Amino acid sequence: MKIVDAKVVLTSPGRNFVTLKVETDEGVSGLGDATLNGRELAVASYLRDHVVPLLLGTDPHRIEDTWQSLYRGAYWRRGPVTMAAIAAVDVALWDIKAKVAGLPLYQLLGGASRDRVRTYGHASGRDVPQLFDSIRARLAEGYPAIRVQTGVPGLKRVYGVQQDAAPSGDGVRPVVEDWDTDAYLRSLPRVFDAVRQEFGPDLVLLHDAHHRLTPIQAARLGKDLEPYDLFWLEDCTPAENQDGLRLVRRHTTTPLAIGEVFNTVFDYQTLVSEQLIDYVRSAVTHFGGVSPLRKLFDFAAQHQIKSAIHGPEDISPVGMAAAIHLDLAIHNFGIQEYAGHTEQTGAVFPHAYTFTDGYLHPGEAAGIGVELEEELAAAYPYAPAYLPINRLQDGTVHDW
Repeated sequence: MKIVDAKVVLTSPGRNFVTLKVETDEGVSGLGDATLNGRELAVASYLRDHVVPLLLGTDPHRIEDTWQSLYRGAYWRRGPVTMAAIAAVDVALWDIKAKVAGLPLYQLLGGASRDRVRTYGHASGRDVPQLFDSIRARLAEGYPAIRVQTGVPGLKRVYGVQQDAAPSGDGVRPVVEDWDTDAYLRSLPRVFDAVRQEFGPDLVLLHDAHHRLTPIQAARLGKDLEPYDLFWLEDCTPAENQDGLRLVRRHTTTPLAIGEVFNTVFDYQTLVSEQLIDYVRSAVTHFGGVSPLRKLFDFAAQHQIKSAIHGPEDISPVGMAAAIHLDLAIHNFGIQEYAGHTEQTGAVFPHAYTFTDGYLHPGEAAGIGVELEEELAAAYPYAPAYLPINRLQDGTVHDW
């Protein structure tokens, strides 16, 4: 079997997605997700101009060899653009291999380690009453765990809190959000106190600080949230400074989750080997695919650290399906983020995976279980869009 064609498809059924379709001389094709929110065209060019020519004529079954060739052979390693491109190839080749075997991907990864995959959903509100309504909506949808994000008094626009109206701007330049760390640190424990009083001690709660705190601020927040028994505090500080997590760990027993912006195992070495975190958060799409993420989970398992694959709306159903297959197969699974997709996205990417009563299952279709409706995809052309930026009250750019 040989690869005879590989094409990059950009489509925007509500948001932009980058998909690689690899085709073989035996008529078996595979899909990979290369979406990089706000930098989609960079990955599309990397694939079209640099990666696809290297794939033509090669054996799609040589997944590990292809991965190593794309990672080591380019000389310039790591980074989100490179790793998203490699991820698309890796997942597409796993899709082909599993289709040839006539099995769902999770069977090639050792078979199921559980019957279904637990998820968490997102709840948010500008104030506590609106937050309560959002939590009730997620509970009605069956989610067994809920990430809680809330507005901060005095701030107009805060990460993770849905707005009633679309942001102002020209559609190209990023929306600007505002931030005040002291106000956030004062208000958040009160919010979780109110949530616990309303919904009781058994509801599984999570929170994302989104890299906005220094290590000592993160330590304070983790300590202040201990009475409310969080499942985790996510991205409490920019973890590129891996040493900073030592300080956080010393001062709080609140579990920590980190890694959605990480691209390789090297970003995790200190965090995992010193057990400074409890959950690794990287996505299949941004970590180079199924192959390296499985290796990361094996590394984490040696230190009693669990998986928590990143699963926002800007991971396409292709990337989500690959994540669910991994979730089902690995032993040290923790939880899966699941934000869902629009009906338009589901129509462009018909998929076998299901969401029932708050749990996912990848289905039994051969491969990853996702198809691409190319004609429909073409009806949703790429639309320039960017993630927001964040500024302090004095105008200084801050972490978003």
